[in-house]
Order: sequence, then structure tokens, then C-alpha cells
Amino acid sequence: MNKYVIIVAGGRGLRMGSELPKQFLLLGGKPVLMHTIDAFYRYDADIQVVLVLPRDHQDYWKSLCSSYHFEIPHRIVDGGETRFHSVRNGLQVIGGTGLVGVHDGVRPFVSKEVIERCYLEAEQKQAVIPVVEVVETVRHLQGDESSTVPRNEYRLVQTPQVFSVPLLKKAYLQPYSPSFTDDASVVESFGEKVFLTEGNRENIKITTPFDLIIGKAWVEHQ
Repeated sequence: MNKYVIIVAGGRGLRMGSELPKQFLLLGGKPVLMHTIDAFYRYDADIQVVLVLPRDHQDYWKSLCSSYHFEIPHRIVDGGETRFHSVRNGLQVIGGTGLVGVHDGVRPFVSKEVIERCYLEAEQKQAVIPVVEVVETVRHLQGDESSTVPRNEYRLVQTPQVFSVPLLKKAYLQPYSPSFTDDASVVESFGEKVFLTEGNRENIKITTPFDLIIGKAWVEHQ
């Protein structure tokens, strides 16, 4: 079965407080984005990687690949106005059948076991996303009021979110909606059920300076 992954890396680094986009910041001696791509290459050296980047970031990325001798094969596609449009651009270069995962470029610590489980379960279930339990108390805001909600009824969503290629392509033919916060929401809007599988808590999304500190500590720990 053909396997693909669309890695979306369109961040501008605003919350990081850096002029350099967060996917290019160094982590353990190389850019975050290289760690992310390498995670999927370690899972399956034959997986076809589609990297979605803003056009004005692409020359810089190519120079980084040259400087760091990064040679994992990947295809670069232009980013879109929103994440939805970026994923749709990535899907346009994927043909045929098989499975496609969509992953955040700034989640470099997804484990091989989670990637493998998502793709394996998607073979049967068509739409699988990794999640982790909520460990802190959660409150629901209603105007000036708030109330505690049972955290065991909620999960935090991660990536890669893995789908059959035909299903995800059909779902992304829908008009854009602000309610599309991830690929699962697009597929659910299309009327398909999304199944959950266990993620790994280290699979953080590096978006703030604190996240980068945690990431560097985790790299040193490994």
C-alpha cells in the first residue's frame, strides 16, 4: 500500500517572538523541521513526503538542506492562505490510492510507534487520529461564568492524522470553513467517522519559547 505524509510547515514564528520561522529554529544541532521529516523516514524509508512551505520560505529551506547535508527525499509544495488550503495543495500532488498522513512540521517528537499505529489502524478504519488524555482540570467558559467539566470526557488531539487517500481528497473538495481546525474536522464535516488511537505525550507542538526549552531538554535526554 502506498504511504504518504503531508508535512505542513507554514508558521511565521509570531508566538515564538523570533524573526526566524519556528520550523527552522535549531533543536539538537539541526532545524526542527529536519527532525520531523526524519521521524517519518525512520518509520518507513519508502514513505513519500510532501512538504508544504510558503513560497518565500522555500529557498531558505533548500539552503538549509544543503548546509546540513539533509538528503531525505521530499517534494515541496506551495503553502496556502490557511492550513486547510495548504493541505489541499499537498493533496493535489498525491495520486492513486493508499494512506496519507497530515502532520505538523513543528511536532518533531512523534514516536515511531504512534506513526506506525496510525497508519496500521487507518488501513481498516479509513480515518485515525492520535490523542492523549487531559491531565489538568478543564473549565467551560460561558460569558462571565465558568464551570468545571469532566476531563475524562475530553482528549487532546495530535498529528499525524491518517486517512485513506480517496477519503481525504473528497473531504477537501468542500468549501473552506473557519470550523476546520484540523483534518479530522474536515472529514467529520464530510460525514465520515473519525477513530481515536493513543498518541505520545512527548509529541508536543513547538510554538512558544517554553516549548523550545522543553524540546531541547528532550533531545538531550534521548
